[in-house]
Amino acid sequence: MIKKSKLSNSINFAILASVSTASAVSVSAYAAEESANVERIAVTGSRIQRQDMETASPVTVIDAGAIRAEGYNSVDEILQSQPAMAGMAVGSTTNNGADGVAQVDLRGMGSNRTLVLLNGRRMVNSGSGADSAVDLNTIPVAMIARVEILKDGASAVYGSDAIAGVVNIITKKDFEGFQFDINGGATSEGDGENVELSGLYGFNTDGGNFTFGLAYSERKGVMQGDRDWVEEGASSFIPEGTLGGKQINPETGEWGDREYGYDYTDDSWLQTPNKRYSFFANGTQELSNDLILSGDFLYTKRKSKQMMAAQPANLDLKVCEGNIKQDDCIILDDAMVAGGVEADEGMINYRKRMNDVGNRVYEQETDTFRISAGLAGMLDINTGMDWDISYTYGKNEADTWVHNSIHQGNMEKSIYANQDAWFGGDPMTQDMIDAVSYTETSNGGNEQHVLAGVISGEAFDLDAGAVAFAIGAEYRHESGYYNPDAVIVAGEGTAAQQDPTDGSFDVFSVYQEVSVPFTDKLTGEFALRYDDYSTFGSAATWKVGLTYEATDDLMLRTVAATGFRAPSVSELFGGNSGSFDYLDDPWGNEQDAQILVNYTSDENLDAESSESYTAGLVYSPSYVEGMSVTLDWWRFKIDNAIARLDVQAGLDNCFAGNTSACETFNIGANGDLSDLSNPLTNVGYQDTSGIDFNLAYTFEGLGLDWKINNDLTYLLKFEQDGIEYTGTIGGMYGGYAEYKNNFNISASRGDWSVMYSNRFIGEMNDVNTDEAISSVLYHNVSGVYHFSDAFSANIGVKNLTNEEPIMVTSGNEAGTVPEVYDTLGRQIYAGVSMKF
Repeated sequence: MIKKSKLSNSINFAILASVSTASAVSVSAYAAEESANVERIAVTGSRIQRQDMETASPVTVIDAGAIRAEGYNSVDEILQSQPAMAGMAVGSTTNNGADGVAQVDLRGMGSNRTLVLLNGRRMVNSGSGADSAVDLNTIPVAMIARVEILKDGASAVYGSDAIAGVVNIITKKDFEGFQFDINGGATSEGDGENVELSGLYGFNTDGGNFTFGLAYSERKGVMQGDRDWVEEGASSFIPEGTLGGKQINPETGEWGDREYGYDYTDDSWLQTPNKRYSFFANGTQELSNDLILSGDFLYTKRKSKQMMAAQPANLDLKVCEGNIKQDDCIILDDAMVAGGVEADEGMINYRKRMNDVGNRVYEQETDTFRISAGLAGMLDINTGMDWDISYTYGKNEADTWVHNSIHQGNMEKSIYANQDAWFGGDPMTQDMIDAVSYTETSNGGNEQHVLAGVISGEAFDLDAGAVAFAIGAEYRHESGYYNPDAVIVAGEGTAAQQDPTDGSFDVFSVYQEVSVPFTDKLTGEFALRYDDYSTFGSAATWKVGLTYEATDDLMLRTVAATGFRAPSVSELFGGNSGSFDYLDDPWGNEQDAQILVNYTSDENLDAESSESYTAGLVYSPSYVEGMSVTLDWWRFKIDNAIARLDVQAGLDNCFAGNTSACETFNIGANGDLSDLSNPLTNVGYQDTSGIDFNLAYTFEGLGLDWKINNDLTYLLKFEQDGIEYTGTIGGMYGGYAEYKNNFNISASRGDWSVMYSNRFIGEMNDVNTDEAISSVLYHNVSGVYHFSDAFSANIGVKNLTNEEPIMVTSGNEAGTVPEVYDTLGRQIYAGVSMKF
């Protein structure tokens, strides 16, 4: 008979209840208090099958009940609301540059440093092509049973990308019958509507179960101009156009200083529209007494859009010598000269907001497919050793469009041929529009093959118990490609030039894990892994964890680990990609704030290396039934990080006479920046640390069942590449608040439950201006009622007090950072679930 201490059961409860829900969580589903035959289970962070969830690594679990009660619409929204998240993961409120992708950013260390698993196995990277992280849009909320977040480095267990931790999404399975769910909501302004329709069907067989699901979701857009708090923009690119910085008055024909700035907020989204269609399945079938076949399948089609103000065309035009008209130049007439329009060494700058062509509409259609199958059995029923082999295949394909793009070469030709039509301030004719506009078309994709095998079980017995182990091998092939529009590749568009990306790599890995019970109270966990890549070479990583049950109420735990991240396909084979960066030209040749920088990749990049440490405790006081407290200190250090150099520092150093800086950034003689480049290289580093605190408490009072949960993350330090980001926020890097806290309390009785929660983001300073940015507290309420075993309904309000986002001078959209703050305001949601 197996007996477990009160602490042991409380640890399991603390993990499972780390996000309080309005629905009951069954601890017995994971660990029975007394059983003659305890089933071993898989725990995120280890491949050793265990009898409970007691490990040295901190794990947070969010179950389907919490997801429904909180009104989450997408996986990224679920994850980014957690205090352990920081930085600026792109999602539904990212209108510029994300291509509709949604990602997770654990500890703010970058989305490519958090490994995403689906049912314990790798998920294919996805997006617009040659992507370095998983698009969480590919995983419908309807299919999720729970989400497990491992909050320490796990490269020794899972390999590359697990530097910051692991997100393991567990799908619904072992379902019998039919379930239909409708969930939806909108803002109190009457916009931003969203809906999800899903169906789940499952049946049992003799020794198995098969579960199938369909889901459709739609999210509508919200415009920046539809919120009163959004301040008007003031771009220097105006529809009438400016020549040499001067503007014409169409009524008088006189030239003079530009009179106004263009307000682009009416043409940009706060929430981007999105449609998704998904089909998923899980199956398990016992083929014999000691052989089980299992598998899962997922297909998701995403259709998404973003919109920005019309293309700002920025051309340097040739001025005809002696004002004699030629086919490839313009003439500065008397009115222009009188108004102060001047050439500079035979060239003049022309800027025009291309409103007559229409807003830039970015559109994506992606298809993501994943299938995973495995066989599991027992080597010997007497030894209890298990084996498992699996194959996982994932593929992502994407077509992307940018409507109302401008062909720069054609625009220059049109201007030279008919400058009066362009410089007169009148609207463009249809012939002019047709001559210069086009739809930018690109495509890309990712592909993944993983073949894995593992043997696990109990090697031998010690006085304190059995030594458990897992030993395995894995082969993985990753490939990706991205083909920009031919006009962009040729550098003839008003958008920056970009080269195609195409490449692949292979990796073969072997690993082992051992769990050793040194005494009844002290257990050690050890992992060692070796990965051999076809690109940079090999990497060896290790992990050591200890748990010590000091008393029946108190357990101490600690983990030290090394990790690595292999360079991605785009980092290795990406080619040139242009970016207009905000820079200061010390030579004074470039007057624009934004200067074109060529971003280059490098096939010789090395892997990033990391160290991670956690130390903490789990305390469940015997004098307070139902209470559990966890406290964990953590630190992550990344060396050899793949990063780009500081271009501004390079410009300044080159100007000061540092020839090495001039060569590194391809700066020509006399400050020629026509080929200014910023290569990827292994020069970066990160160093971050903090404290996580969780309080979970269940009790009965006033005739009700109560649950209280509080999650706090205190960021001690976040330093990257010589810059301290602790307690700062900015549009390029996101937010690194020192304090982030989630609190919720629920009360239930019989068929109903109600919940109140709040989310706190602490004060920060603007990373560029050092301006103080105030804290914010969001309030949420929700309720669930079970009319019967077959029918239930829920309703809730997010951001109950309609808090407006905090304004950030260095923000990236609408005067704030939408990836950090709620920009939609109060949202009301509801849903029903029917089972048959």
